[in-house]
Amino acid sequence: MGTQELEFVKEAFDTNWIAPVGPHIDAFELEFCDLVGAKHAAAVSSGTAALHLALRLLGVGPGDEVCCSTLTFIATANPIIYLGAKPVFIDSDRGTWNMNPLLLRQILEQKARLGKLPKAVVVVHLYGQSADIDPILDACNLYGIPLLEDAAESLGATYKGKSPGTLGRMGLYSFNGNKIITTSRGGDVGL
Repeated sequence: MGTQELEFVKEAFDTNWIAPVGPHIDAFELEFCDLVGAKHAAAVSSGTAALHLALRLLGVGPGDEVCCSTLTFIATANPIIYLGAKPVFIDSDRGTWNMNPLLLRQILEQKARLGKLPKAVVVVHLYGQSADIDPILDACNLYGIPLLEDAAESLGATYKGKSPGTLGRMGLYSFNGNKIITTSRGGDVGL
């Protein structure tokens, strides 16, 4: 922390924009859209809150299933469970450690035969790299299932020239202290 950060804190007190909104949050959302190439963004309290909001916007509720990556943090599965839905875990690809597109397609084919398609798919982009999105999107589009992208660990990465988090229905971001870009806490939903 330096003098510029101290000036921002002083400005927040002087203008009485402490929380939860204000001109700096509006500016942050706009700058974040510019950074990743999203059309819209909404700042929230955490990456977990971003996923929870996105799932609610998709109408996920009790009895629904949501496919998600196995190699992730509990924060990926928790919002699914908060809404009374059931996580369906898809294992990782050996090369990227991200969701395996072939396994996702197999699960979706199996669920389609049973007449119980998941309400959404949540892919997590891990360790500064993007999952192989094209075949994941192809599988989701084949069955009309929205793809949510947890891009909390992939800011700065690209997939065919685009930022992870901008290829599916919504991108989810965290700015926790352990992330690539941090505000100490907070998250974002990008559309």
